[in-house]
Amino acid sequence: MKALLAALLASIALPLTAGAAAAQEAALESAQPPAPAPAVTPQNPPKLIVAISVDQFSADLFAQYRNHFTDGFARLLQGAVFPAGYQSHAATETCPGHSTILTGMRPGHTGIIANTWINQKAVRADKEVYCAEDERIADTDHSNYTPADWHLKVPTLGEMMKAANPASRVVSVAGKDRAAIMMGGHKIDEVWFWGGKNFISYAGRVAPPAVQRGQEAVAKLIAQPQEPLPVPGFCRPLMQPIAVGGQTIGNGRFARDAGDTRAFRASPALDGAVFAIAAGLIQDMKLGQGSAPDIISIGASATDYVGHGYGPGGGEMCLQMAELDKTLGGFFAVLDSWGLDYEVVLTADHGGHDMTERQQLRAMPGESRVSTDISVKAIGEAIGKQLGIAGPVLLGSEGDIYIADSVPANRRPAVKAETVKRLRAFPQVAAALTREEIAAAAIPATPPETWTLAERAHASFDPERSGDILLMLKPRVVGIAKPGPGYVATHGSPWDYDRRVPILFWRKGMAGFEQPQSVETVDIVPTLAATIKLPVKGLDGRCLDLDSGTPDTCR
Repeated sequence: MKALLAALLASIALPLTAGAAAAQEAALESAQPPAPAPAVTPQNPPKLIVAISVDQFSADLFAQYRNHFTDGFARLLQGAVFPAGYQSHAATETCPGHSTILTGMRPGHTGIIANTWINQKAVRADKEVYCAEDERIADTDHSNYTPADWHLKVPTLGEMMKAANPASRVVSVAGKDRAAIMMGGHKIDEVWFWGGKNFISYAGRVAPPAVQRGQEAVAKLIAQPQEPLPVPGFCRPLMQPIAVGGQTIGNGRFARDAGDTRAFRASPALDGAVFAIAAGLIQDMKLGQGSAPDIISIGASATDYVGHGYGPGGGEMCLQMAELDKTLGGFFAVLDSWGLDYEVVLTADHGGHDMTERQQLRAMPGESRVSTDISVKAIGEAIGKQLGIAGPVLLGSEGDIYIADSVPANRRPAVKAETVKRLRAFPQVAAALTREEIAAAAIPATPPETWTLAERAHASFDPERSGDILLMLKPRVVGIAKPGPGYVATHGSPWDYDRRVPILFWRKGMAGFEQPQSVETVDIVPTLAATIKLPVKGLDGRCLDLDSGTPDTCR
């Protein structure tokens, strides 16, 4: 895959000088980590912030593979390493998680409570709303939508930088629209994301030359079949086939037929394309070379697609980690060859949990899939029949359960009480909390791993968008009743395997250290802001001192 990234970069990034090209080639071919940095952390502001989110890159994955990283991740391991970062809220999904990374605010403040929620006041027939759409646009629904930043209630770091100095440029590239939009914010100079067949943007936006070159290179790549990827030695023990959902997975090597865009999306090649386009935009826009600091956010989405489709515990994920390590290394090498002064933060929007069937084979017999009896529709119909209320009585989305607006006001308390009673009777249910119970909770000053379920739920509660009841399953109960192609494992629980993610900071010359104690992803923005001398206030996060010595980068 390093050859793939190099080929994409050659197509997307403009030609380098002979000396720079030679340096890039040597860096791309090297499998050794850079030499240890001298113990002097830079105090001057970096010119470019590179914020990377690896979708579904759990702290567990990081721990499993960190000793096998030899390239891009190996470089980041020389910086400030926080292996126990927390997406501290309960709604551990892609959109809420990405909304925390570059805002410094939890989902309860960003307004992004889930990937989708119910808006019963929406004028359209479809009341389910996607986090990165504008449901006010005619002839749309949550699966056929117009991408928009409408639902994000707070500014991102890029917006704060522009407010302080309009010369700052903000760029966002990702494998998912929600990643690009939630990390980029409302004032983005360039925003591009995978649209199913190629990279797209907001309606009417014209692709700049770097993106045009990227679109052409990706189209050519997809038009050709992909041979099975080679298997590194450390991945071979994990290449074990397992039958689940009418398919055999576990030992896949990302072979792909020509023209298969879905297979391309769920493969390391997607990340290669994202980073190559990001590099092209950095070069064309001369990011990091202006009078003000710039920021580019990069959403590497393939890990999430691999995790959902194959589970994070098999050979496919091992290959994905190996290839992503190479892709990061190639990307950093290119930035180095351009002589840029850049600062990197890498984290994740959420973690993940392996599929039930493989967990049961690996000493976890208590793993299970959620029962089909725990169905909002079925429970609502039963309650409607019991109480003599015409349906629908309940609406549900992503664990949030809403009492239908059509239920008479004097009957709503009885519906809520009966729904909670029925949910709490299921053995697989950890909690069914009412909106009143969640609203009454508060964010404690204690470490996030100690928070109660109500406190975790409060962190992603928005009274305008959250449901009347929040359903939370017990640990190790996978919320997929019937697995199938592309969907065998998931995330979204309030448990730490979904909440814990690594947070890694790196800059050339930085004196590295590791801090095993818990921090939060909302700490990223105040930390980065301090390094570029940008005052920020009113955020949920705190600044992390990135100097292991006496100097303090937060001052």
